[in-house]
Amino acid sequence: MPEAIRTLLEEDVECDFLLDCFHGLTDLDRQCFATLVETDGPLTVDELAERVERDRTTAYRSVQRLLDADLVAQEKVSGEGSSYYHVYEPRDPDEIADQMQRELNDYYAKMGQLIAEFREKFGEKQG
Repeated sequence: MPEAIRTLLEEDVECDFLLDCFHGLTDLDRQCFATLVETDGPLTVDELAERVERDRTTAYRSVQRLLDADLVAQEKVSGEGSSYYHVYEPRDPDEIADQMQRELNDYYAKMGQLIAEFREKFGEKQG
């Protein structure tokens, strides 16, 4: 069950909370994201898996969640012959923050609409 807004406003939260709140990330997802941010240049899934000390499949699933949340970018790199592989790096923090701000504005508008509906629905019973 989601936490009450009042409870969230009273808690001492940190900016990492935003990744959970907006994107529902796991501890591993946050760890993978932080590793990508702290690394100079993009990483392959194998390199990321090694750095977070997880197997390749687990790291790949985490990268997929980060891609779905639009927190990282994927680039196709040509290998030997006709082969290729993908590397991943974090998106620009300003772009991520702007997206979270848009989502927050949308949420605020939706809650405002629901509050208006609440007034209309339950205000009728008072009169």
